[in-house]
Amino acid sequence: MDRLQAMRVLVRIADSGSFAETARLLNMSPPAVSRSVAALEEAVGARLLTRTTRSVKPTEVGARYIEDCREILVSVEEAEAAASGSFARPSGNLTVTASVMFGQIYIVPIMTEFLDTHPQVTGRLLFLDRVTNLVDEGIDVAIRIGHLPDSSYSAVKVGSVRRVICGSPDYFETAGVPSSPAELAEHRIIAATSAWTSTDWRFGKNDKQIVSVTPSLYCNSNPAAIDATRSGWGLTRVLSYQVAPDLVEGRLQTVLEEYEEEALPIHVVHPEGRNASAKVRAFVDFAAERLRSNSYLN
Repeated sequence: MDRLQAMRVLVRIADSGSFAETARLLNMSPPAVSRSVAALEEAVGARLLTRTTRSVKPTEVGARYIEDCREILVSVEEAEAAASGSFARPSGNLTVTASVMFGQIYIVPIMTEFLDTHPQVTGRLLFLDRVTNLVDEGIDVAIRIGHLPDSSYSAVKVGSVRRVICGSPDYFETAGVPSSPAELAEHRIIAATSAWTSTDWRFGKNDKQIVSVTPSLYCNSNPAAIDATRSGWGLTRVLSYQVAPDLVEGRLQTVLEEYEEEALPIHVVHPEGRNASAKVRAFVDFAAERLRSNSYLN
């Protein structure tokens, strides 16, 4: 009996729930699939599957054994890939996701430089202002802004950003500078709804303060809200990376810095852990170095 092949058959039956479907997927005859499972059960001395006319399910012993088989098969695949050199050489399709504005500003140049360095990799960028499910949506790497929930994903911190309230020098010259969150009621507010859908703005790192603002203008994109703010029309609240060049060059100024919330971390996240492919490991290292060196993100 080919023990590894028998393990592959068993795992495929567990995934498909069918001897016939397994036979089709592995290009085997149904009797050959049955013989493979029977030989494996005889070798381990335990029944691994419970079979009825309608379903196939692992026994309690079988469920544990199948998970062990998965780990063994992954280790064998890694060893074979390493021996052939494919595990050490980045290649194949790489899908990376980030929020729209962050991706456009920071991830596009990182990806194009990465592809120049690794021509055997094909890149795909998916920029969405929502949290994606990496496994279900076939995504290799994500850049996340904010505190991460507990998960089995691997995460590398690469920087942090702040929520800032900003306006143009011309606006402040005309309308004055608010000295406390309560004074925002006296100012025109531009709401960037894609990033800050609530009109309850929170302040303070420890003693939380909530101020309900009444926007005079709602924009469904951050760039639109920033453009209106840059023109001197009012104040907006966005993430610091989105206006960093404007702040450095004096087109915008922040206010109420002493009332800001705790900074939000930036992580590069991937679901593969220590089993990550060469393309994922190479991109995570590459992106982490580039993002950490960016003064706008640290």
